[in-house]
Amino acid sequence: MTESFEWHVEAERKWNERAEFWNANSQNMWDEGSRKTIIPFMKRYLKEGTHIADIGCGDGYGSFKLNQAGFAVTGLDISPEMVELAKNNLENEQLTFMQGDLAGLPFESNQFNGIMAINSLEWVEHPYVALKELKRVTKPGGRLCVGVLGPTAHPRENSYLRLYGEDVICNTMMPWEFEKMARENGFNILDGHGVYKRGVSPKHVADLPKELEQSLSFLWVSMLELVE
Repeated sequence: MTESFEWHVEAERKWNERAEFWNANSQNMWDEGSRKTIIPFMKRYLKEGTHIADIGCGDGYGSFKLNQAGFAVTGLDISPEMVELAKNNLENEQLTFMQGDLAGLPFESNQFNGIMAINSLEWVEHPYVALKELKRVTKPGGRLCVGVLGPTAHPRENSYLRLYGEDVICNTMMPWEFEKMARENGFNILDGHGVYKRGVSPKHVADLPKELEQSLSFLWVSMLELVE
């Protein structure tokens, strides 16, 4: 990695540039697309009224869906442009947004009973540091819903140029690596499910071991509980 390259500065720049594109597509992703299972999944494991931090909230539509489902939500994103879109379009008394970095969250320790972090940990330089931050701001017994891109996800092409020695801002962490790291750092894995591309149906994965389910996934969504 070149001396002048600063991972989180570059990540902020990239997501600023993509803010309008993301905003044009996020509602469909959450309502009909790859993220449509996430809010119902969270409702199974978190009580209505729980204060949830949405880490990597983008334009805030996922935070809005959580709020509609009965949760108080604080959304955080590295991109000021994303946060501005969220504030202008969605903010209310139970739904607020702020700019911040997952590598150093601007929250008190033990602040939240619930965390949602969908496709956030793939965009940090050191996933272990980010997981420690998520752990720090979670109350004991709190629950975290974390979505990690699977091997078949097109956005993983953002890491391709590393093969040529170029600096990239998408790490190569896989869902099974994330869950192993979580277990090693004080979390239980309560549940999880995969989101798959067209051509893969539930019957194709129903009898597969979990590792193979994850290896076919576009997105793997895990529910964790902090036990330390």
